[in-house]
Amino acid sequence: MKKYIPLAVFIAILFSAYAPALAQNKKPLYKAAFGVAPYTFRKSFPNGVAATLDTIQMMGFTEIEGGGGRMPPEEFKKLCNERGINIPGTGVGYEQLVKNTDSVVYRAKALGAKYVMCAWIPHTTGSFNFENAKKAVEDFNRVGKILKENGLIFCYHAHGYEFWPHENGTLLDYIINNTNPEYVSFEMDVFWIQFGGGDPVALLKKYGNRWKLIHLKDLKKGTKKDLTGLTGGENNVPLGEGELDIPGILREANKIGIKHFFIEDESDQVITQVPKSIAYLKSLKE
Repeated sequence: MKKYIPLAVFIAILFSAYAPALAQNKKPLYKAAFGVAPYTFRKSFPNGVAATLDTIQMMGFTEIEGGGGRMPPEEFKKLCNERGINIPGTGVGYEQLVKNTDSVVYRAKALGAKYVMCAWIPHTTGSFNFENAKKAVEDFNRVGKILKENGLIFCYHAHGYEFWPHENGTLLDYIINNTNPEYVSFEMDVFWIQFGGGDPVALLKKYGNRWKLIHLKDLKKGTKKDLTGLTGGENNVPLGEGELDIPGILREANKIGIKHFFIEDESDQVITQVPKSIAYLKSLKE
């Protein structure tokens, strides 16, 4: 009498035999170059720019959102070029942006950057209000036009304090809806969006290609949130170990067509945490 293997058992055996091959055939979810925000190495740069860039190169980064601090931009670019590190974007303070726009344009062009990012709107901590947002909108539209005329793209880096309620949404909604898409784009720092009570995936879906850049970092589970845009570095954990939906964020960012992601780690454990974050991104499959 012939004995037959139950269909469910047969399928399980077949799957177990082919599972490794199927897993290998899956495409990586993270498709971009590995980029880093220079604030990650804020304690290293003062001790030596070249040595810090060596570390960044050894970790596998090929992009940096940087400007070299007080170093002449041409010199910083040369050091980066020698290590195969591109500079797609650079950061600038609000006051410099609005009062010395010409110098911002010069520095960005000297670095070979395409994007100019501003990460903070001046305001009383914990009390960001409509007047702050209104002034920023006016400044961003004016400065963004100048940058565009010079072949650059301005991005405001939302910082989480913009989630104060306003009309039927938030002050972040007001800023996005009242800035001219031709002149003003946005960088999403997923950590600060989450910390301010926002939903990174939902906001990527809602505003689509208004987002051009992303800061990747993860928020320690259970962290108390508020609208200050400030929290301790101990709440910054390796990607995949916190409460953010990193795979969901990457899927939506890929749909939008975002090309530049910058890992930013504000902890004091950069040397151990950053490699973990890179390994996590490499492990993700579609």
